[in-house]
Amino acid sequence: MKIVIAGAGSVGFHLAELLTKENQDIILIDTDEDVLLHASTHLDVLTIKGDIASVGILKNANVENASLFIAVTTSETTNLLSAILAKQLGAKTTIARVDNPEYLTKEQKGKFLNLGVDQLISPQLLAAQEIERLLRRSSFTDVFEFEDGKIAIVGFTIDNSSSIIGKSMDQMDKLIPDFDFRGIAILRNHRTLIPKGNTIIRQGDHLYIAAQKHCVDKVSIFAGKQLKPVKKLMIIGDTPLAFRTAQLLEKKYRISLFVKDKKRAKFFIESLNKTLVSVADYGNIELLQEEGLQEMDAFIALTKNSETNIITNLMAEELGVYKTIAAVDNTIYTHISQNIGIDTMINKKLIAANNIFRFVRKGTIKAIASLHGVDAELIEFEILRSNRLTSHPIRDLHLPEKSIIAGVVRGEESFIPNGEFQLQLKDKIIVFAQPEAIHKVEEIFK
Repeated sequence: MKIVIAGAGSVGFHLAELLTKENQDIILIDTDEDVLLHASTHLDVLTIKGDIASVGILKNANVENASLFIAVTTSETTNLLSAILAKQLGAKTTIARVDNPEYLTKEQKGKFLNLGVDQLISPQLLAAQEIERLLRRSSFTDVFEFEDGKIAIVGFTIDNSSSIIGKSMDQMDKLIPDFDFRGIAILRNHRTLIPKGNTIIRQGDHLYIAAQKHCVDKVSIFAGKQLKPVKKLMIIGDTPLAFRTAQLLEKKYRISLFVKDKKRAKFFIESLNKTLVSVADYGNIELLQEEGLQEMDAFIALTKNSETNIITNLMAEELGVYKTIAAVDNTIYTHISQNIGIDTMINKKLIAANNIFRFVRKGTIKAIASLHGVDAELIEFEILRSNRLTSHPIRDLHLPEKSIIAGVVRGEESFIPNGEFQLQLKDKIIVFAQPEAIHKVEEIFK
């Protein structure tokens, strides 16, 4: 597949990195020679220096033969214009990164579709929605919902108060009557394991479980962390993500938002309805304590500085704040969150790149997600025609060893299937697969 990526920044680079692992034919365009040099040094891609909104540059990139054109620069105007031009030149599918929430309404999406932009992606909105899901299921470090939450994948750390330390997965299965779940992964000492029935749970393990929507809250019993609803939360940061998050959450939560810049504070005050906005040095923990940090149910650090976000989260944890979330830019940080005491780290650029990534995968893929720090992917497939998948039970499908079916959605019903379960036409299947198993899984569901 020929793919043209316009913009070699964090989103574009990570996307190119994911795609080169799939042996895709990638062309990367940017005006910055340094970022192109970095990309060409680290990735197997062809780079072109130039303005992505230039017809000449797009023709030079042979965009007319591109299966996919992705515009992810920091300028949404440039992204939209280049996507429209790429479509007119012959690109099959176009995707543009935007930040303006007005563009993401159904009506506006329809207008852009008519102009030639097939998909709009907003890193700010996707990250804000991720934060909303995490607050809704506040005892978990990760929450991934499929088919409107009919199947949820949740992650949590096994702390010293958990009742399942020293128990096997089979023993866990008997702890709660009438509760179907599947343990799909354990992150242990930076290694990813797919647990079997005799796998013993250890303190410090990070466990991922698949469950039906109505059973998700029962999973909290395993974590050892008392289930507590979040009502009051503190956000620090004057970034677009901080604003978008407050805008999304202020109808449901009591929010105190602290910003450094007075001009940004004025914009926040004028644009937000229920959020209490204050100007303060959010690096000053004592000041945040005076403002009631220790009384908050959740603390969300969304400043421009990853280290500030991490340190303030650790201090909030130390003060007993129930839920902590930190935004980070460096992907390395997302792999260590469970080991340093922060509930969750999010990277809006990784979230956006993973969201775009599903457009290029093989098979009838509906969605894709990556678990923080876990060397594997969650992929949702849909069965569109009757074949061997619908004529044999799951145990006879010969799935790769390093993969597991986490759940199945059939219409309005959801299932945590065993080996005897048989798939049907139009079923949606959520599969957890490690890198070495992904290609075979895709071939099976192709």
